[in-house]
Amino acid sequence: MTEDHLAFYQGRKVMITGGLGFIGSNLARRLVGLGADVLLVDSLIPDYGSNLFNIDGIEDRVHVNVADVRQQSTMNYLVKDCEVIFNLAGQVSHIDSMRDPYADLEINCRGQLTLLEACRYNNPGTKVVYAGTRQVYGRPDSLPVTELHLVRPTDVNGINKAAGEYYHLVYNNVFGIRACSLRLTNVYGPRQLIKHDRQGFIAWFVRLAIEGQTIQIYGDGSQRRDFVFVDDAVDAFVRAGADDVCNGEVFNVGGSEPMSHRDLSALLVEIAGSGRVEYIPWPPEKKAIDIGDFYADSSKFTVDTGWTPSVALRDGLERTVAFYRRHWDRYVDPPGRAGGRA
Repeated sequence: MTEDHLAFYQGRKVMITGGLGFIGSNLARRLVGLGADVLLVDSLIPDYGSNLFNIDGIEDRVHVNVADVRQQSTMNYLVKDCEVIFNLAGQVSHIDSMRDPYADLEINCRGQLTLLEACRYNNPGTKVVYAGTRQVYGRPDSLPVTELHLVRPTDVNGINKAAGEYYHLVYNNVFGIRACSLRLTNVYGPRQLIKHDRQGFIAWFVRLAIEGQTIQIYGDGSQRRDFVFVDDAVDAFVRAGADDVCNGEVFNVGGSEPMSHRDLSALLVEIAGSGRVEYIPWPPEKKAIDIGDFYADSSKFTVDTGWTPSVALRDGLERTVAFYRRHWDRYVDPPGRAGGRA
């Protein structure tokens, strides 16, 4: 793909569900810069990551509608005339999905069907890009993981996210709603929720390091992951939304530098200049859903769209730490200290 995918968004009406959240707000900033007419839809559910400060500086250049994707009549209206829909609304906490599986089912399954039904009857010509997850694979049989790997989730969140993804593929194949799914690995960066430790361990590590607290690692820290800086994830969404070669497909969107939890935490403490690391035994309930080593092969997406991750892990972490230090009070409630592990 050439740079045409950037010019594609000039003047186009796009919608981002979950638009006040982590990836959604960063995507909104990019699309505003590309000249798109951006509608952000968000339910502002507490503890899910939505934050009005995430659109600071662009609030007069986007439209915001506070609504839940499970509300059919509302979605029927909002999808009209949208040329591209970036569907990022969802419950992303693996822990929360095990504690309240029905809430996860409602948001990650019924919510996706509601949006797709709205498109089917009110805007069948739109393009939908779904935020999938590497969690659908479960424990990998081999590394790096390709899209041919079995879908075998280890928790409720992974099951419901897989179902949400398959809904999009069925509506593409049967009803002609152009749709694709990006199976994201560990996305990190500015504007991510750090108020609690249930949404992404890397964000919680960042908070603990900045606060000078102890990062507790389960086991010996040898488990490896790949990490994607949010700007690279945003670039993936932008490319997928503009290119019909993606229709009906799933794609891994992963990082290029697999790293162990041990090395990641040491690097983060070095960058922050504060914090420490402690190794503790695995809690049985966490060990039961852990997937071990995981890093993705994203070559399929690279071949089809030209996407490659461009932000090195050290650079991304430096930018992330600097952001939260500048805007700490916007992301951490007083007194701003808590404990957590990953």
